Amino acid sequence: MDIAGLDPATLAESVKPLLDWRDVPVDLASLAALAAGLGWASGLRLYALVFVLGALARFAGVHLPGGLGVLAHPLVLGVSGLLLLVEFFADKLPWLDSLWDAAHTFIRIPAGAALAAAVMGDQGGALQIAMGLLGGTLAAGTHFAKASARAAINTSPEPVSNVVTSLGEDALFAGGMWTLIHQPLLFLGALAVFCVLAVVMIVMLWRFVARIFRRRPQATG
Repeated sequence: MDIAGLDPATLAESVKPLLDWRDVPVDLASLAALAAGLGWASGLRLYALVFVLGALARFAGVHLPGGLGVLAHPLVLGVSGLLLLVEFFADKLPWLDSLWDAAHTFIRIPAGAALAAAVMGDQGGALQIAMGLLGGTLAAGTHFAKASARAAINTSPEPVSNVVTSLGEDALFAGGMWTLIHQPLLFLGALAVFCVLAVVMIVMLWRFVARIFRRRPQATG
């Protein structure tokens, strides 16, 4: 479905099942699924996530749960939109993407925790802390899996694989967000599989990178 041609009311209805809580009882399970999804997405495309949520709230009439309404502020939208564009291009340049990932180790993980906690802004401190821990953990896992894959890919001198991988990550983010909004149970199942694969990939890729960059022992004699 082409969302570009939809009017705001229709677009709001299309994302209402998970994000709009004005006319339905609060479902903690759905809120927890949303918190987990935001943690995962933060580790992959943080600025795109913030911009998309804010744009849905400001222009499509979507009511975000908890404390997420602040994402619709014009300042937040402007900064996240600008950083989204910067990240889109930086993520496709070999080695610059790895430097970008290294710097964002200190941004994506706490941001994922904060966004997940904000989902439970109306549910009490205990749930906010629990979801913050979950969101931060998922953001960390996604971030390190992404960074590990990019470090391994950057050992190849040609740039095509880097660009293709980055576009694949863009598609993964878009597909993941669509599934989270429209099919949260399916998203949670896919997220569980992703977490297992991410752990395996992180271990394998870091071993691979370590072998490449390990200094060879100098010959004696």
